[in-house]
Amino acid sequence: MNEIFTKLQNGSDIRGVATDGVENEPITLTADIAFKIGSAFALWLSQKTKKNCSELKVGIGRDSRISGPVLAESVAKGLLSKGVNVVFCGMATTPSLFMSIVFEKTQFDGSAMITASHLPFNKNGIKFFDSDGGLEHDDISWILNCAACENSLDTFNKDISSCPTFDLISEYSLYLRNVVCSALHSSEEEKPLSGLKIIVDAGNGAAGFFVEKILTPLGANTSGSQFLTPDGMFPNHIPNPENKEAMNALKTASIKSDADLGLIFDTDVDRMSAVLPGGKEVNRDAIIALTAAILEPEYPRSTIVTDSVTSDRLTYFLEEVLHLKHLRYMRGYKNVINKQKELNASGEVCPLAMETSGHGALKENYYLDDGAYLAVKMIIALANAKKQGKTLDCLIEALPPLVEEGEYRFKITENNFAEYGKGVLEEFASRAKSKGYVLAQSYEGVRLSFTDEKVKGWILLRMSLHDPVMPMNIEGARKGDLQKLVKIASDLMSGFPHLDISCLNV
Repeated sequence: MNEIFTKLQNGSDIRGVATDGVENEPITLTADIAFKIGSAFALWLSQKTKKNCSELKVGIGRDSRISGPVLAESVAKGLLSKGVNVVFCGMATTPSLFMSIVFEKTQFDGSAMITASHLPFNKNGIKFFDSDGGLEHDDISWILNCAACENSLDTFNKDISSCPTFDLISEYSLYLRNVVCSALHSSEEEKPLSGLKIIVDAGNGAAGFFVEKILTPLGANTSGSQFLTPDGMFPNHIPNPENKEAMNALKTASIKSDADLGLIFDTDVDRMSAVLPGGKEVNRDAIIALTAAILEPEYPRSTIVTDSVTSDRLTYFLEEVLHLKHLRYMRGYKNVINKQKELNASGEVCPLAMETSGHGALKENYYLDDGAYLAVKMIIALANAKKQGKTLDCLIEALPPLVEEGEYRFKITENNFAEYGKGVLEEFASRAKSKGYVLAQSYEGVRLSFTDEKVKGWILLRMSLHDPVMPMNIEGARKGDLQKLVKIASDLMSGFPHLDISCLNV
């Protein structure tokens, strides 16, 4: 029984298959499993807060997935079975569920968001929050182990009709509108975004509210926005800012609409990317650079934490152009956020922790990875730039362009893949050192830096966070450098019998 539950853990999230429709993907996250997880969260939260379950109030929201309503009800019944007071928040976003703990009108003790982020329609999951933010890996392990020991489903059919509801997304939108108005020294009635053309691609996830409840009330022209209606089958494209098809859809719509700014969000709106006039994509390194440039005047010479796959181009921009410090840390949005918290607690100012995936947490916003808040910061910068006759692009014009890059994923065929991968990394570093290559500082995997005239760029080899795979990221600084670096990587990676490097194609 334990294995059924522990397989649902994905870092600090819970994820599984929640509905039929994909061959060879049986359902793993059922209604009764969700009930037991809700029951276990009640016990965890009671221990954490030192309150009786009957004193606790927990909010539940969901994104547009078709399995969302059933799972939300099941988690609610699990909470109710322990005596917890439940409030249904309807269609919401992951960041808004954390803010439900902060908002004066709600002040929940904890919250649960039913979402699987950008994953396909048949998947779903649960993200839990308390006053300290999203739960950690060990917290989720405890909850799942506790759920596996939950035997009673006696109250599974408990009536939920008496549970109150709260329009959380409206309260959250009010909060974001106030952020815009305060920064622009304006009021809603003055329509501070009047004259700006801003479009949104919500990918049929939960982000449609951003047009209706934020941009339009503040006066922006949003014609050309698309896929705003929630549809858990995601009929147009995957709601994922990292997806090329999704970014191309936004790019096409932005150019067609002659927009000042195009915004795209993932399903539960904790990530975003953008498109500037002319179709310039702002994602991965570029979105970190732009966000840092927006924050720099308020946080001069501060530290920006990113994940391990950010480029040397970004380091140059952050350190040489903005005069900030770049700390390239580990993959995983919880890892970069926790590092950010650690630095600030030690007295080192760190306003931003951001992954290339679009997860970005601001110190000023409760260390919350919030795509909508990031979008608001971008919109404020756009409005200020417009007043000066400038565009957002001027903030990152000194960021060197991406020339050539590649990602290669090597499958490990050894059962004990974590130990095998560790050995590969050690040997890879040893081989690189023996050839005189520069080993750059890296908190994750092995990073090689090449700066001479023969070849310029970098190589990063690391372990996947969860899978028997070793990803390798390579970036060449000039035309032709990628091919040279791939050849170097191929030579360094040869001779590992349980590692498939055929994708290098050398």
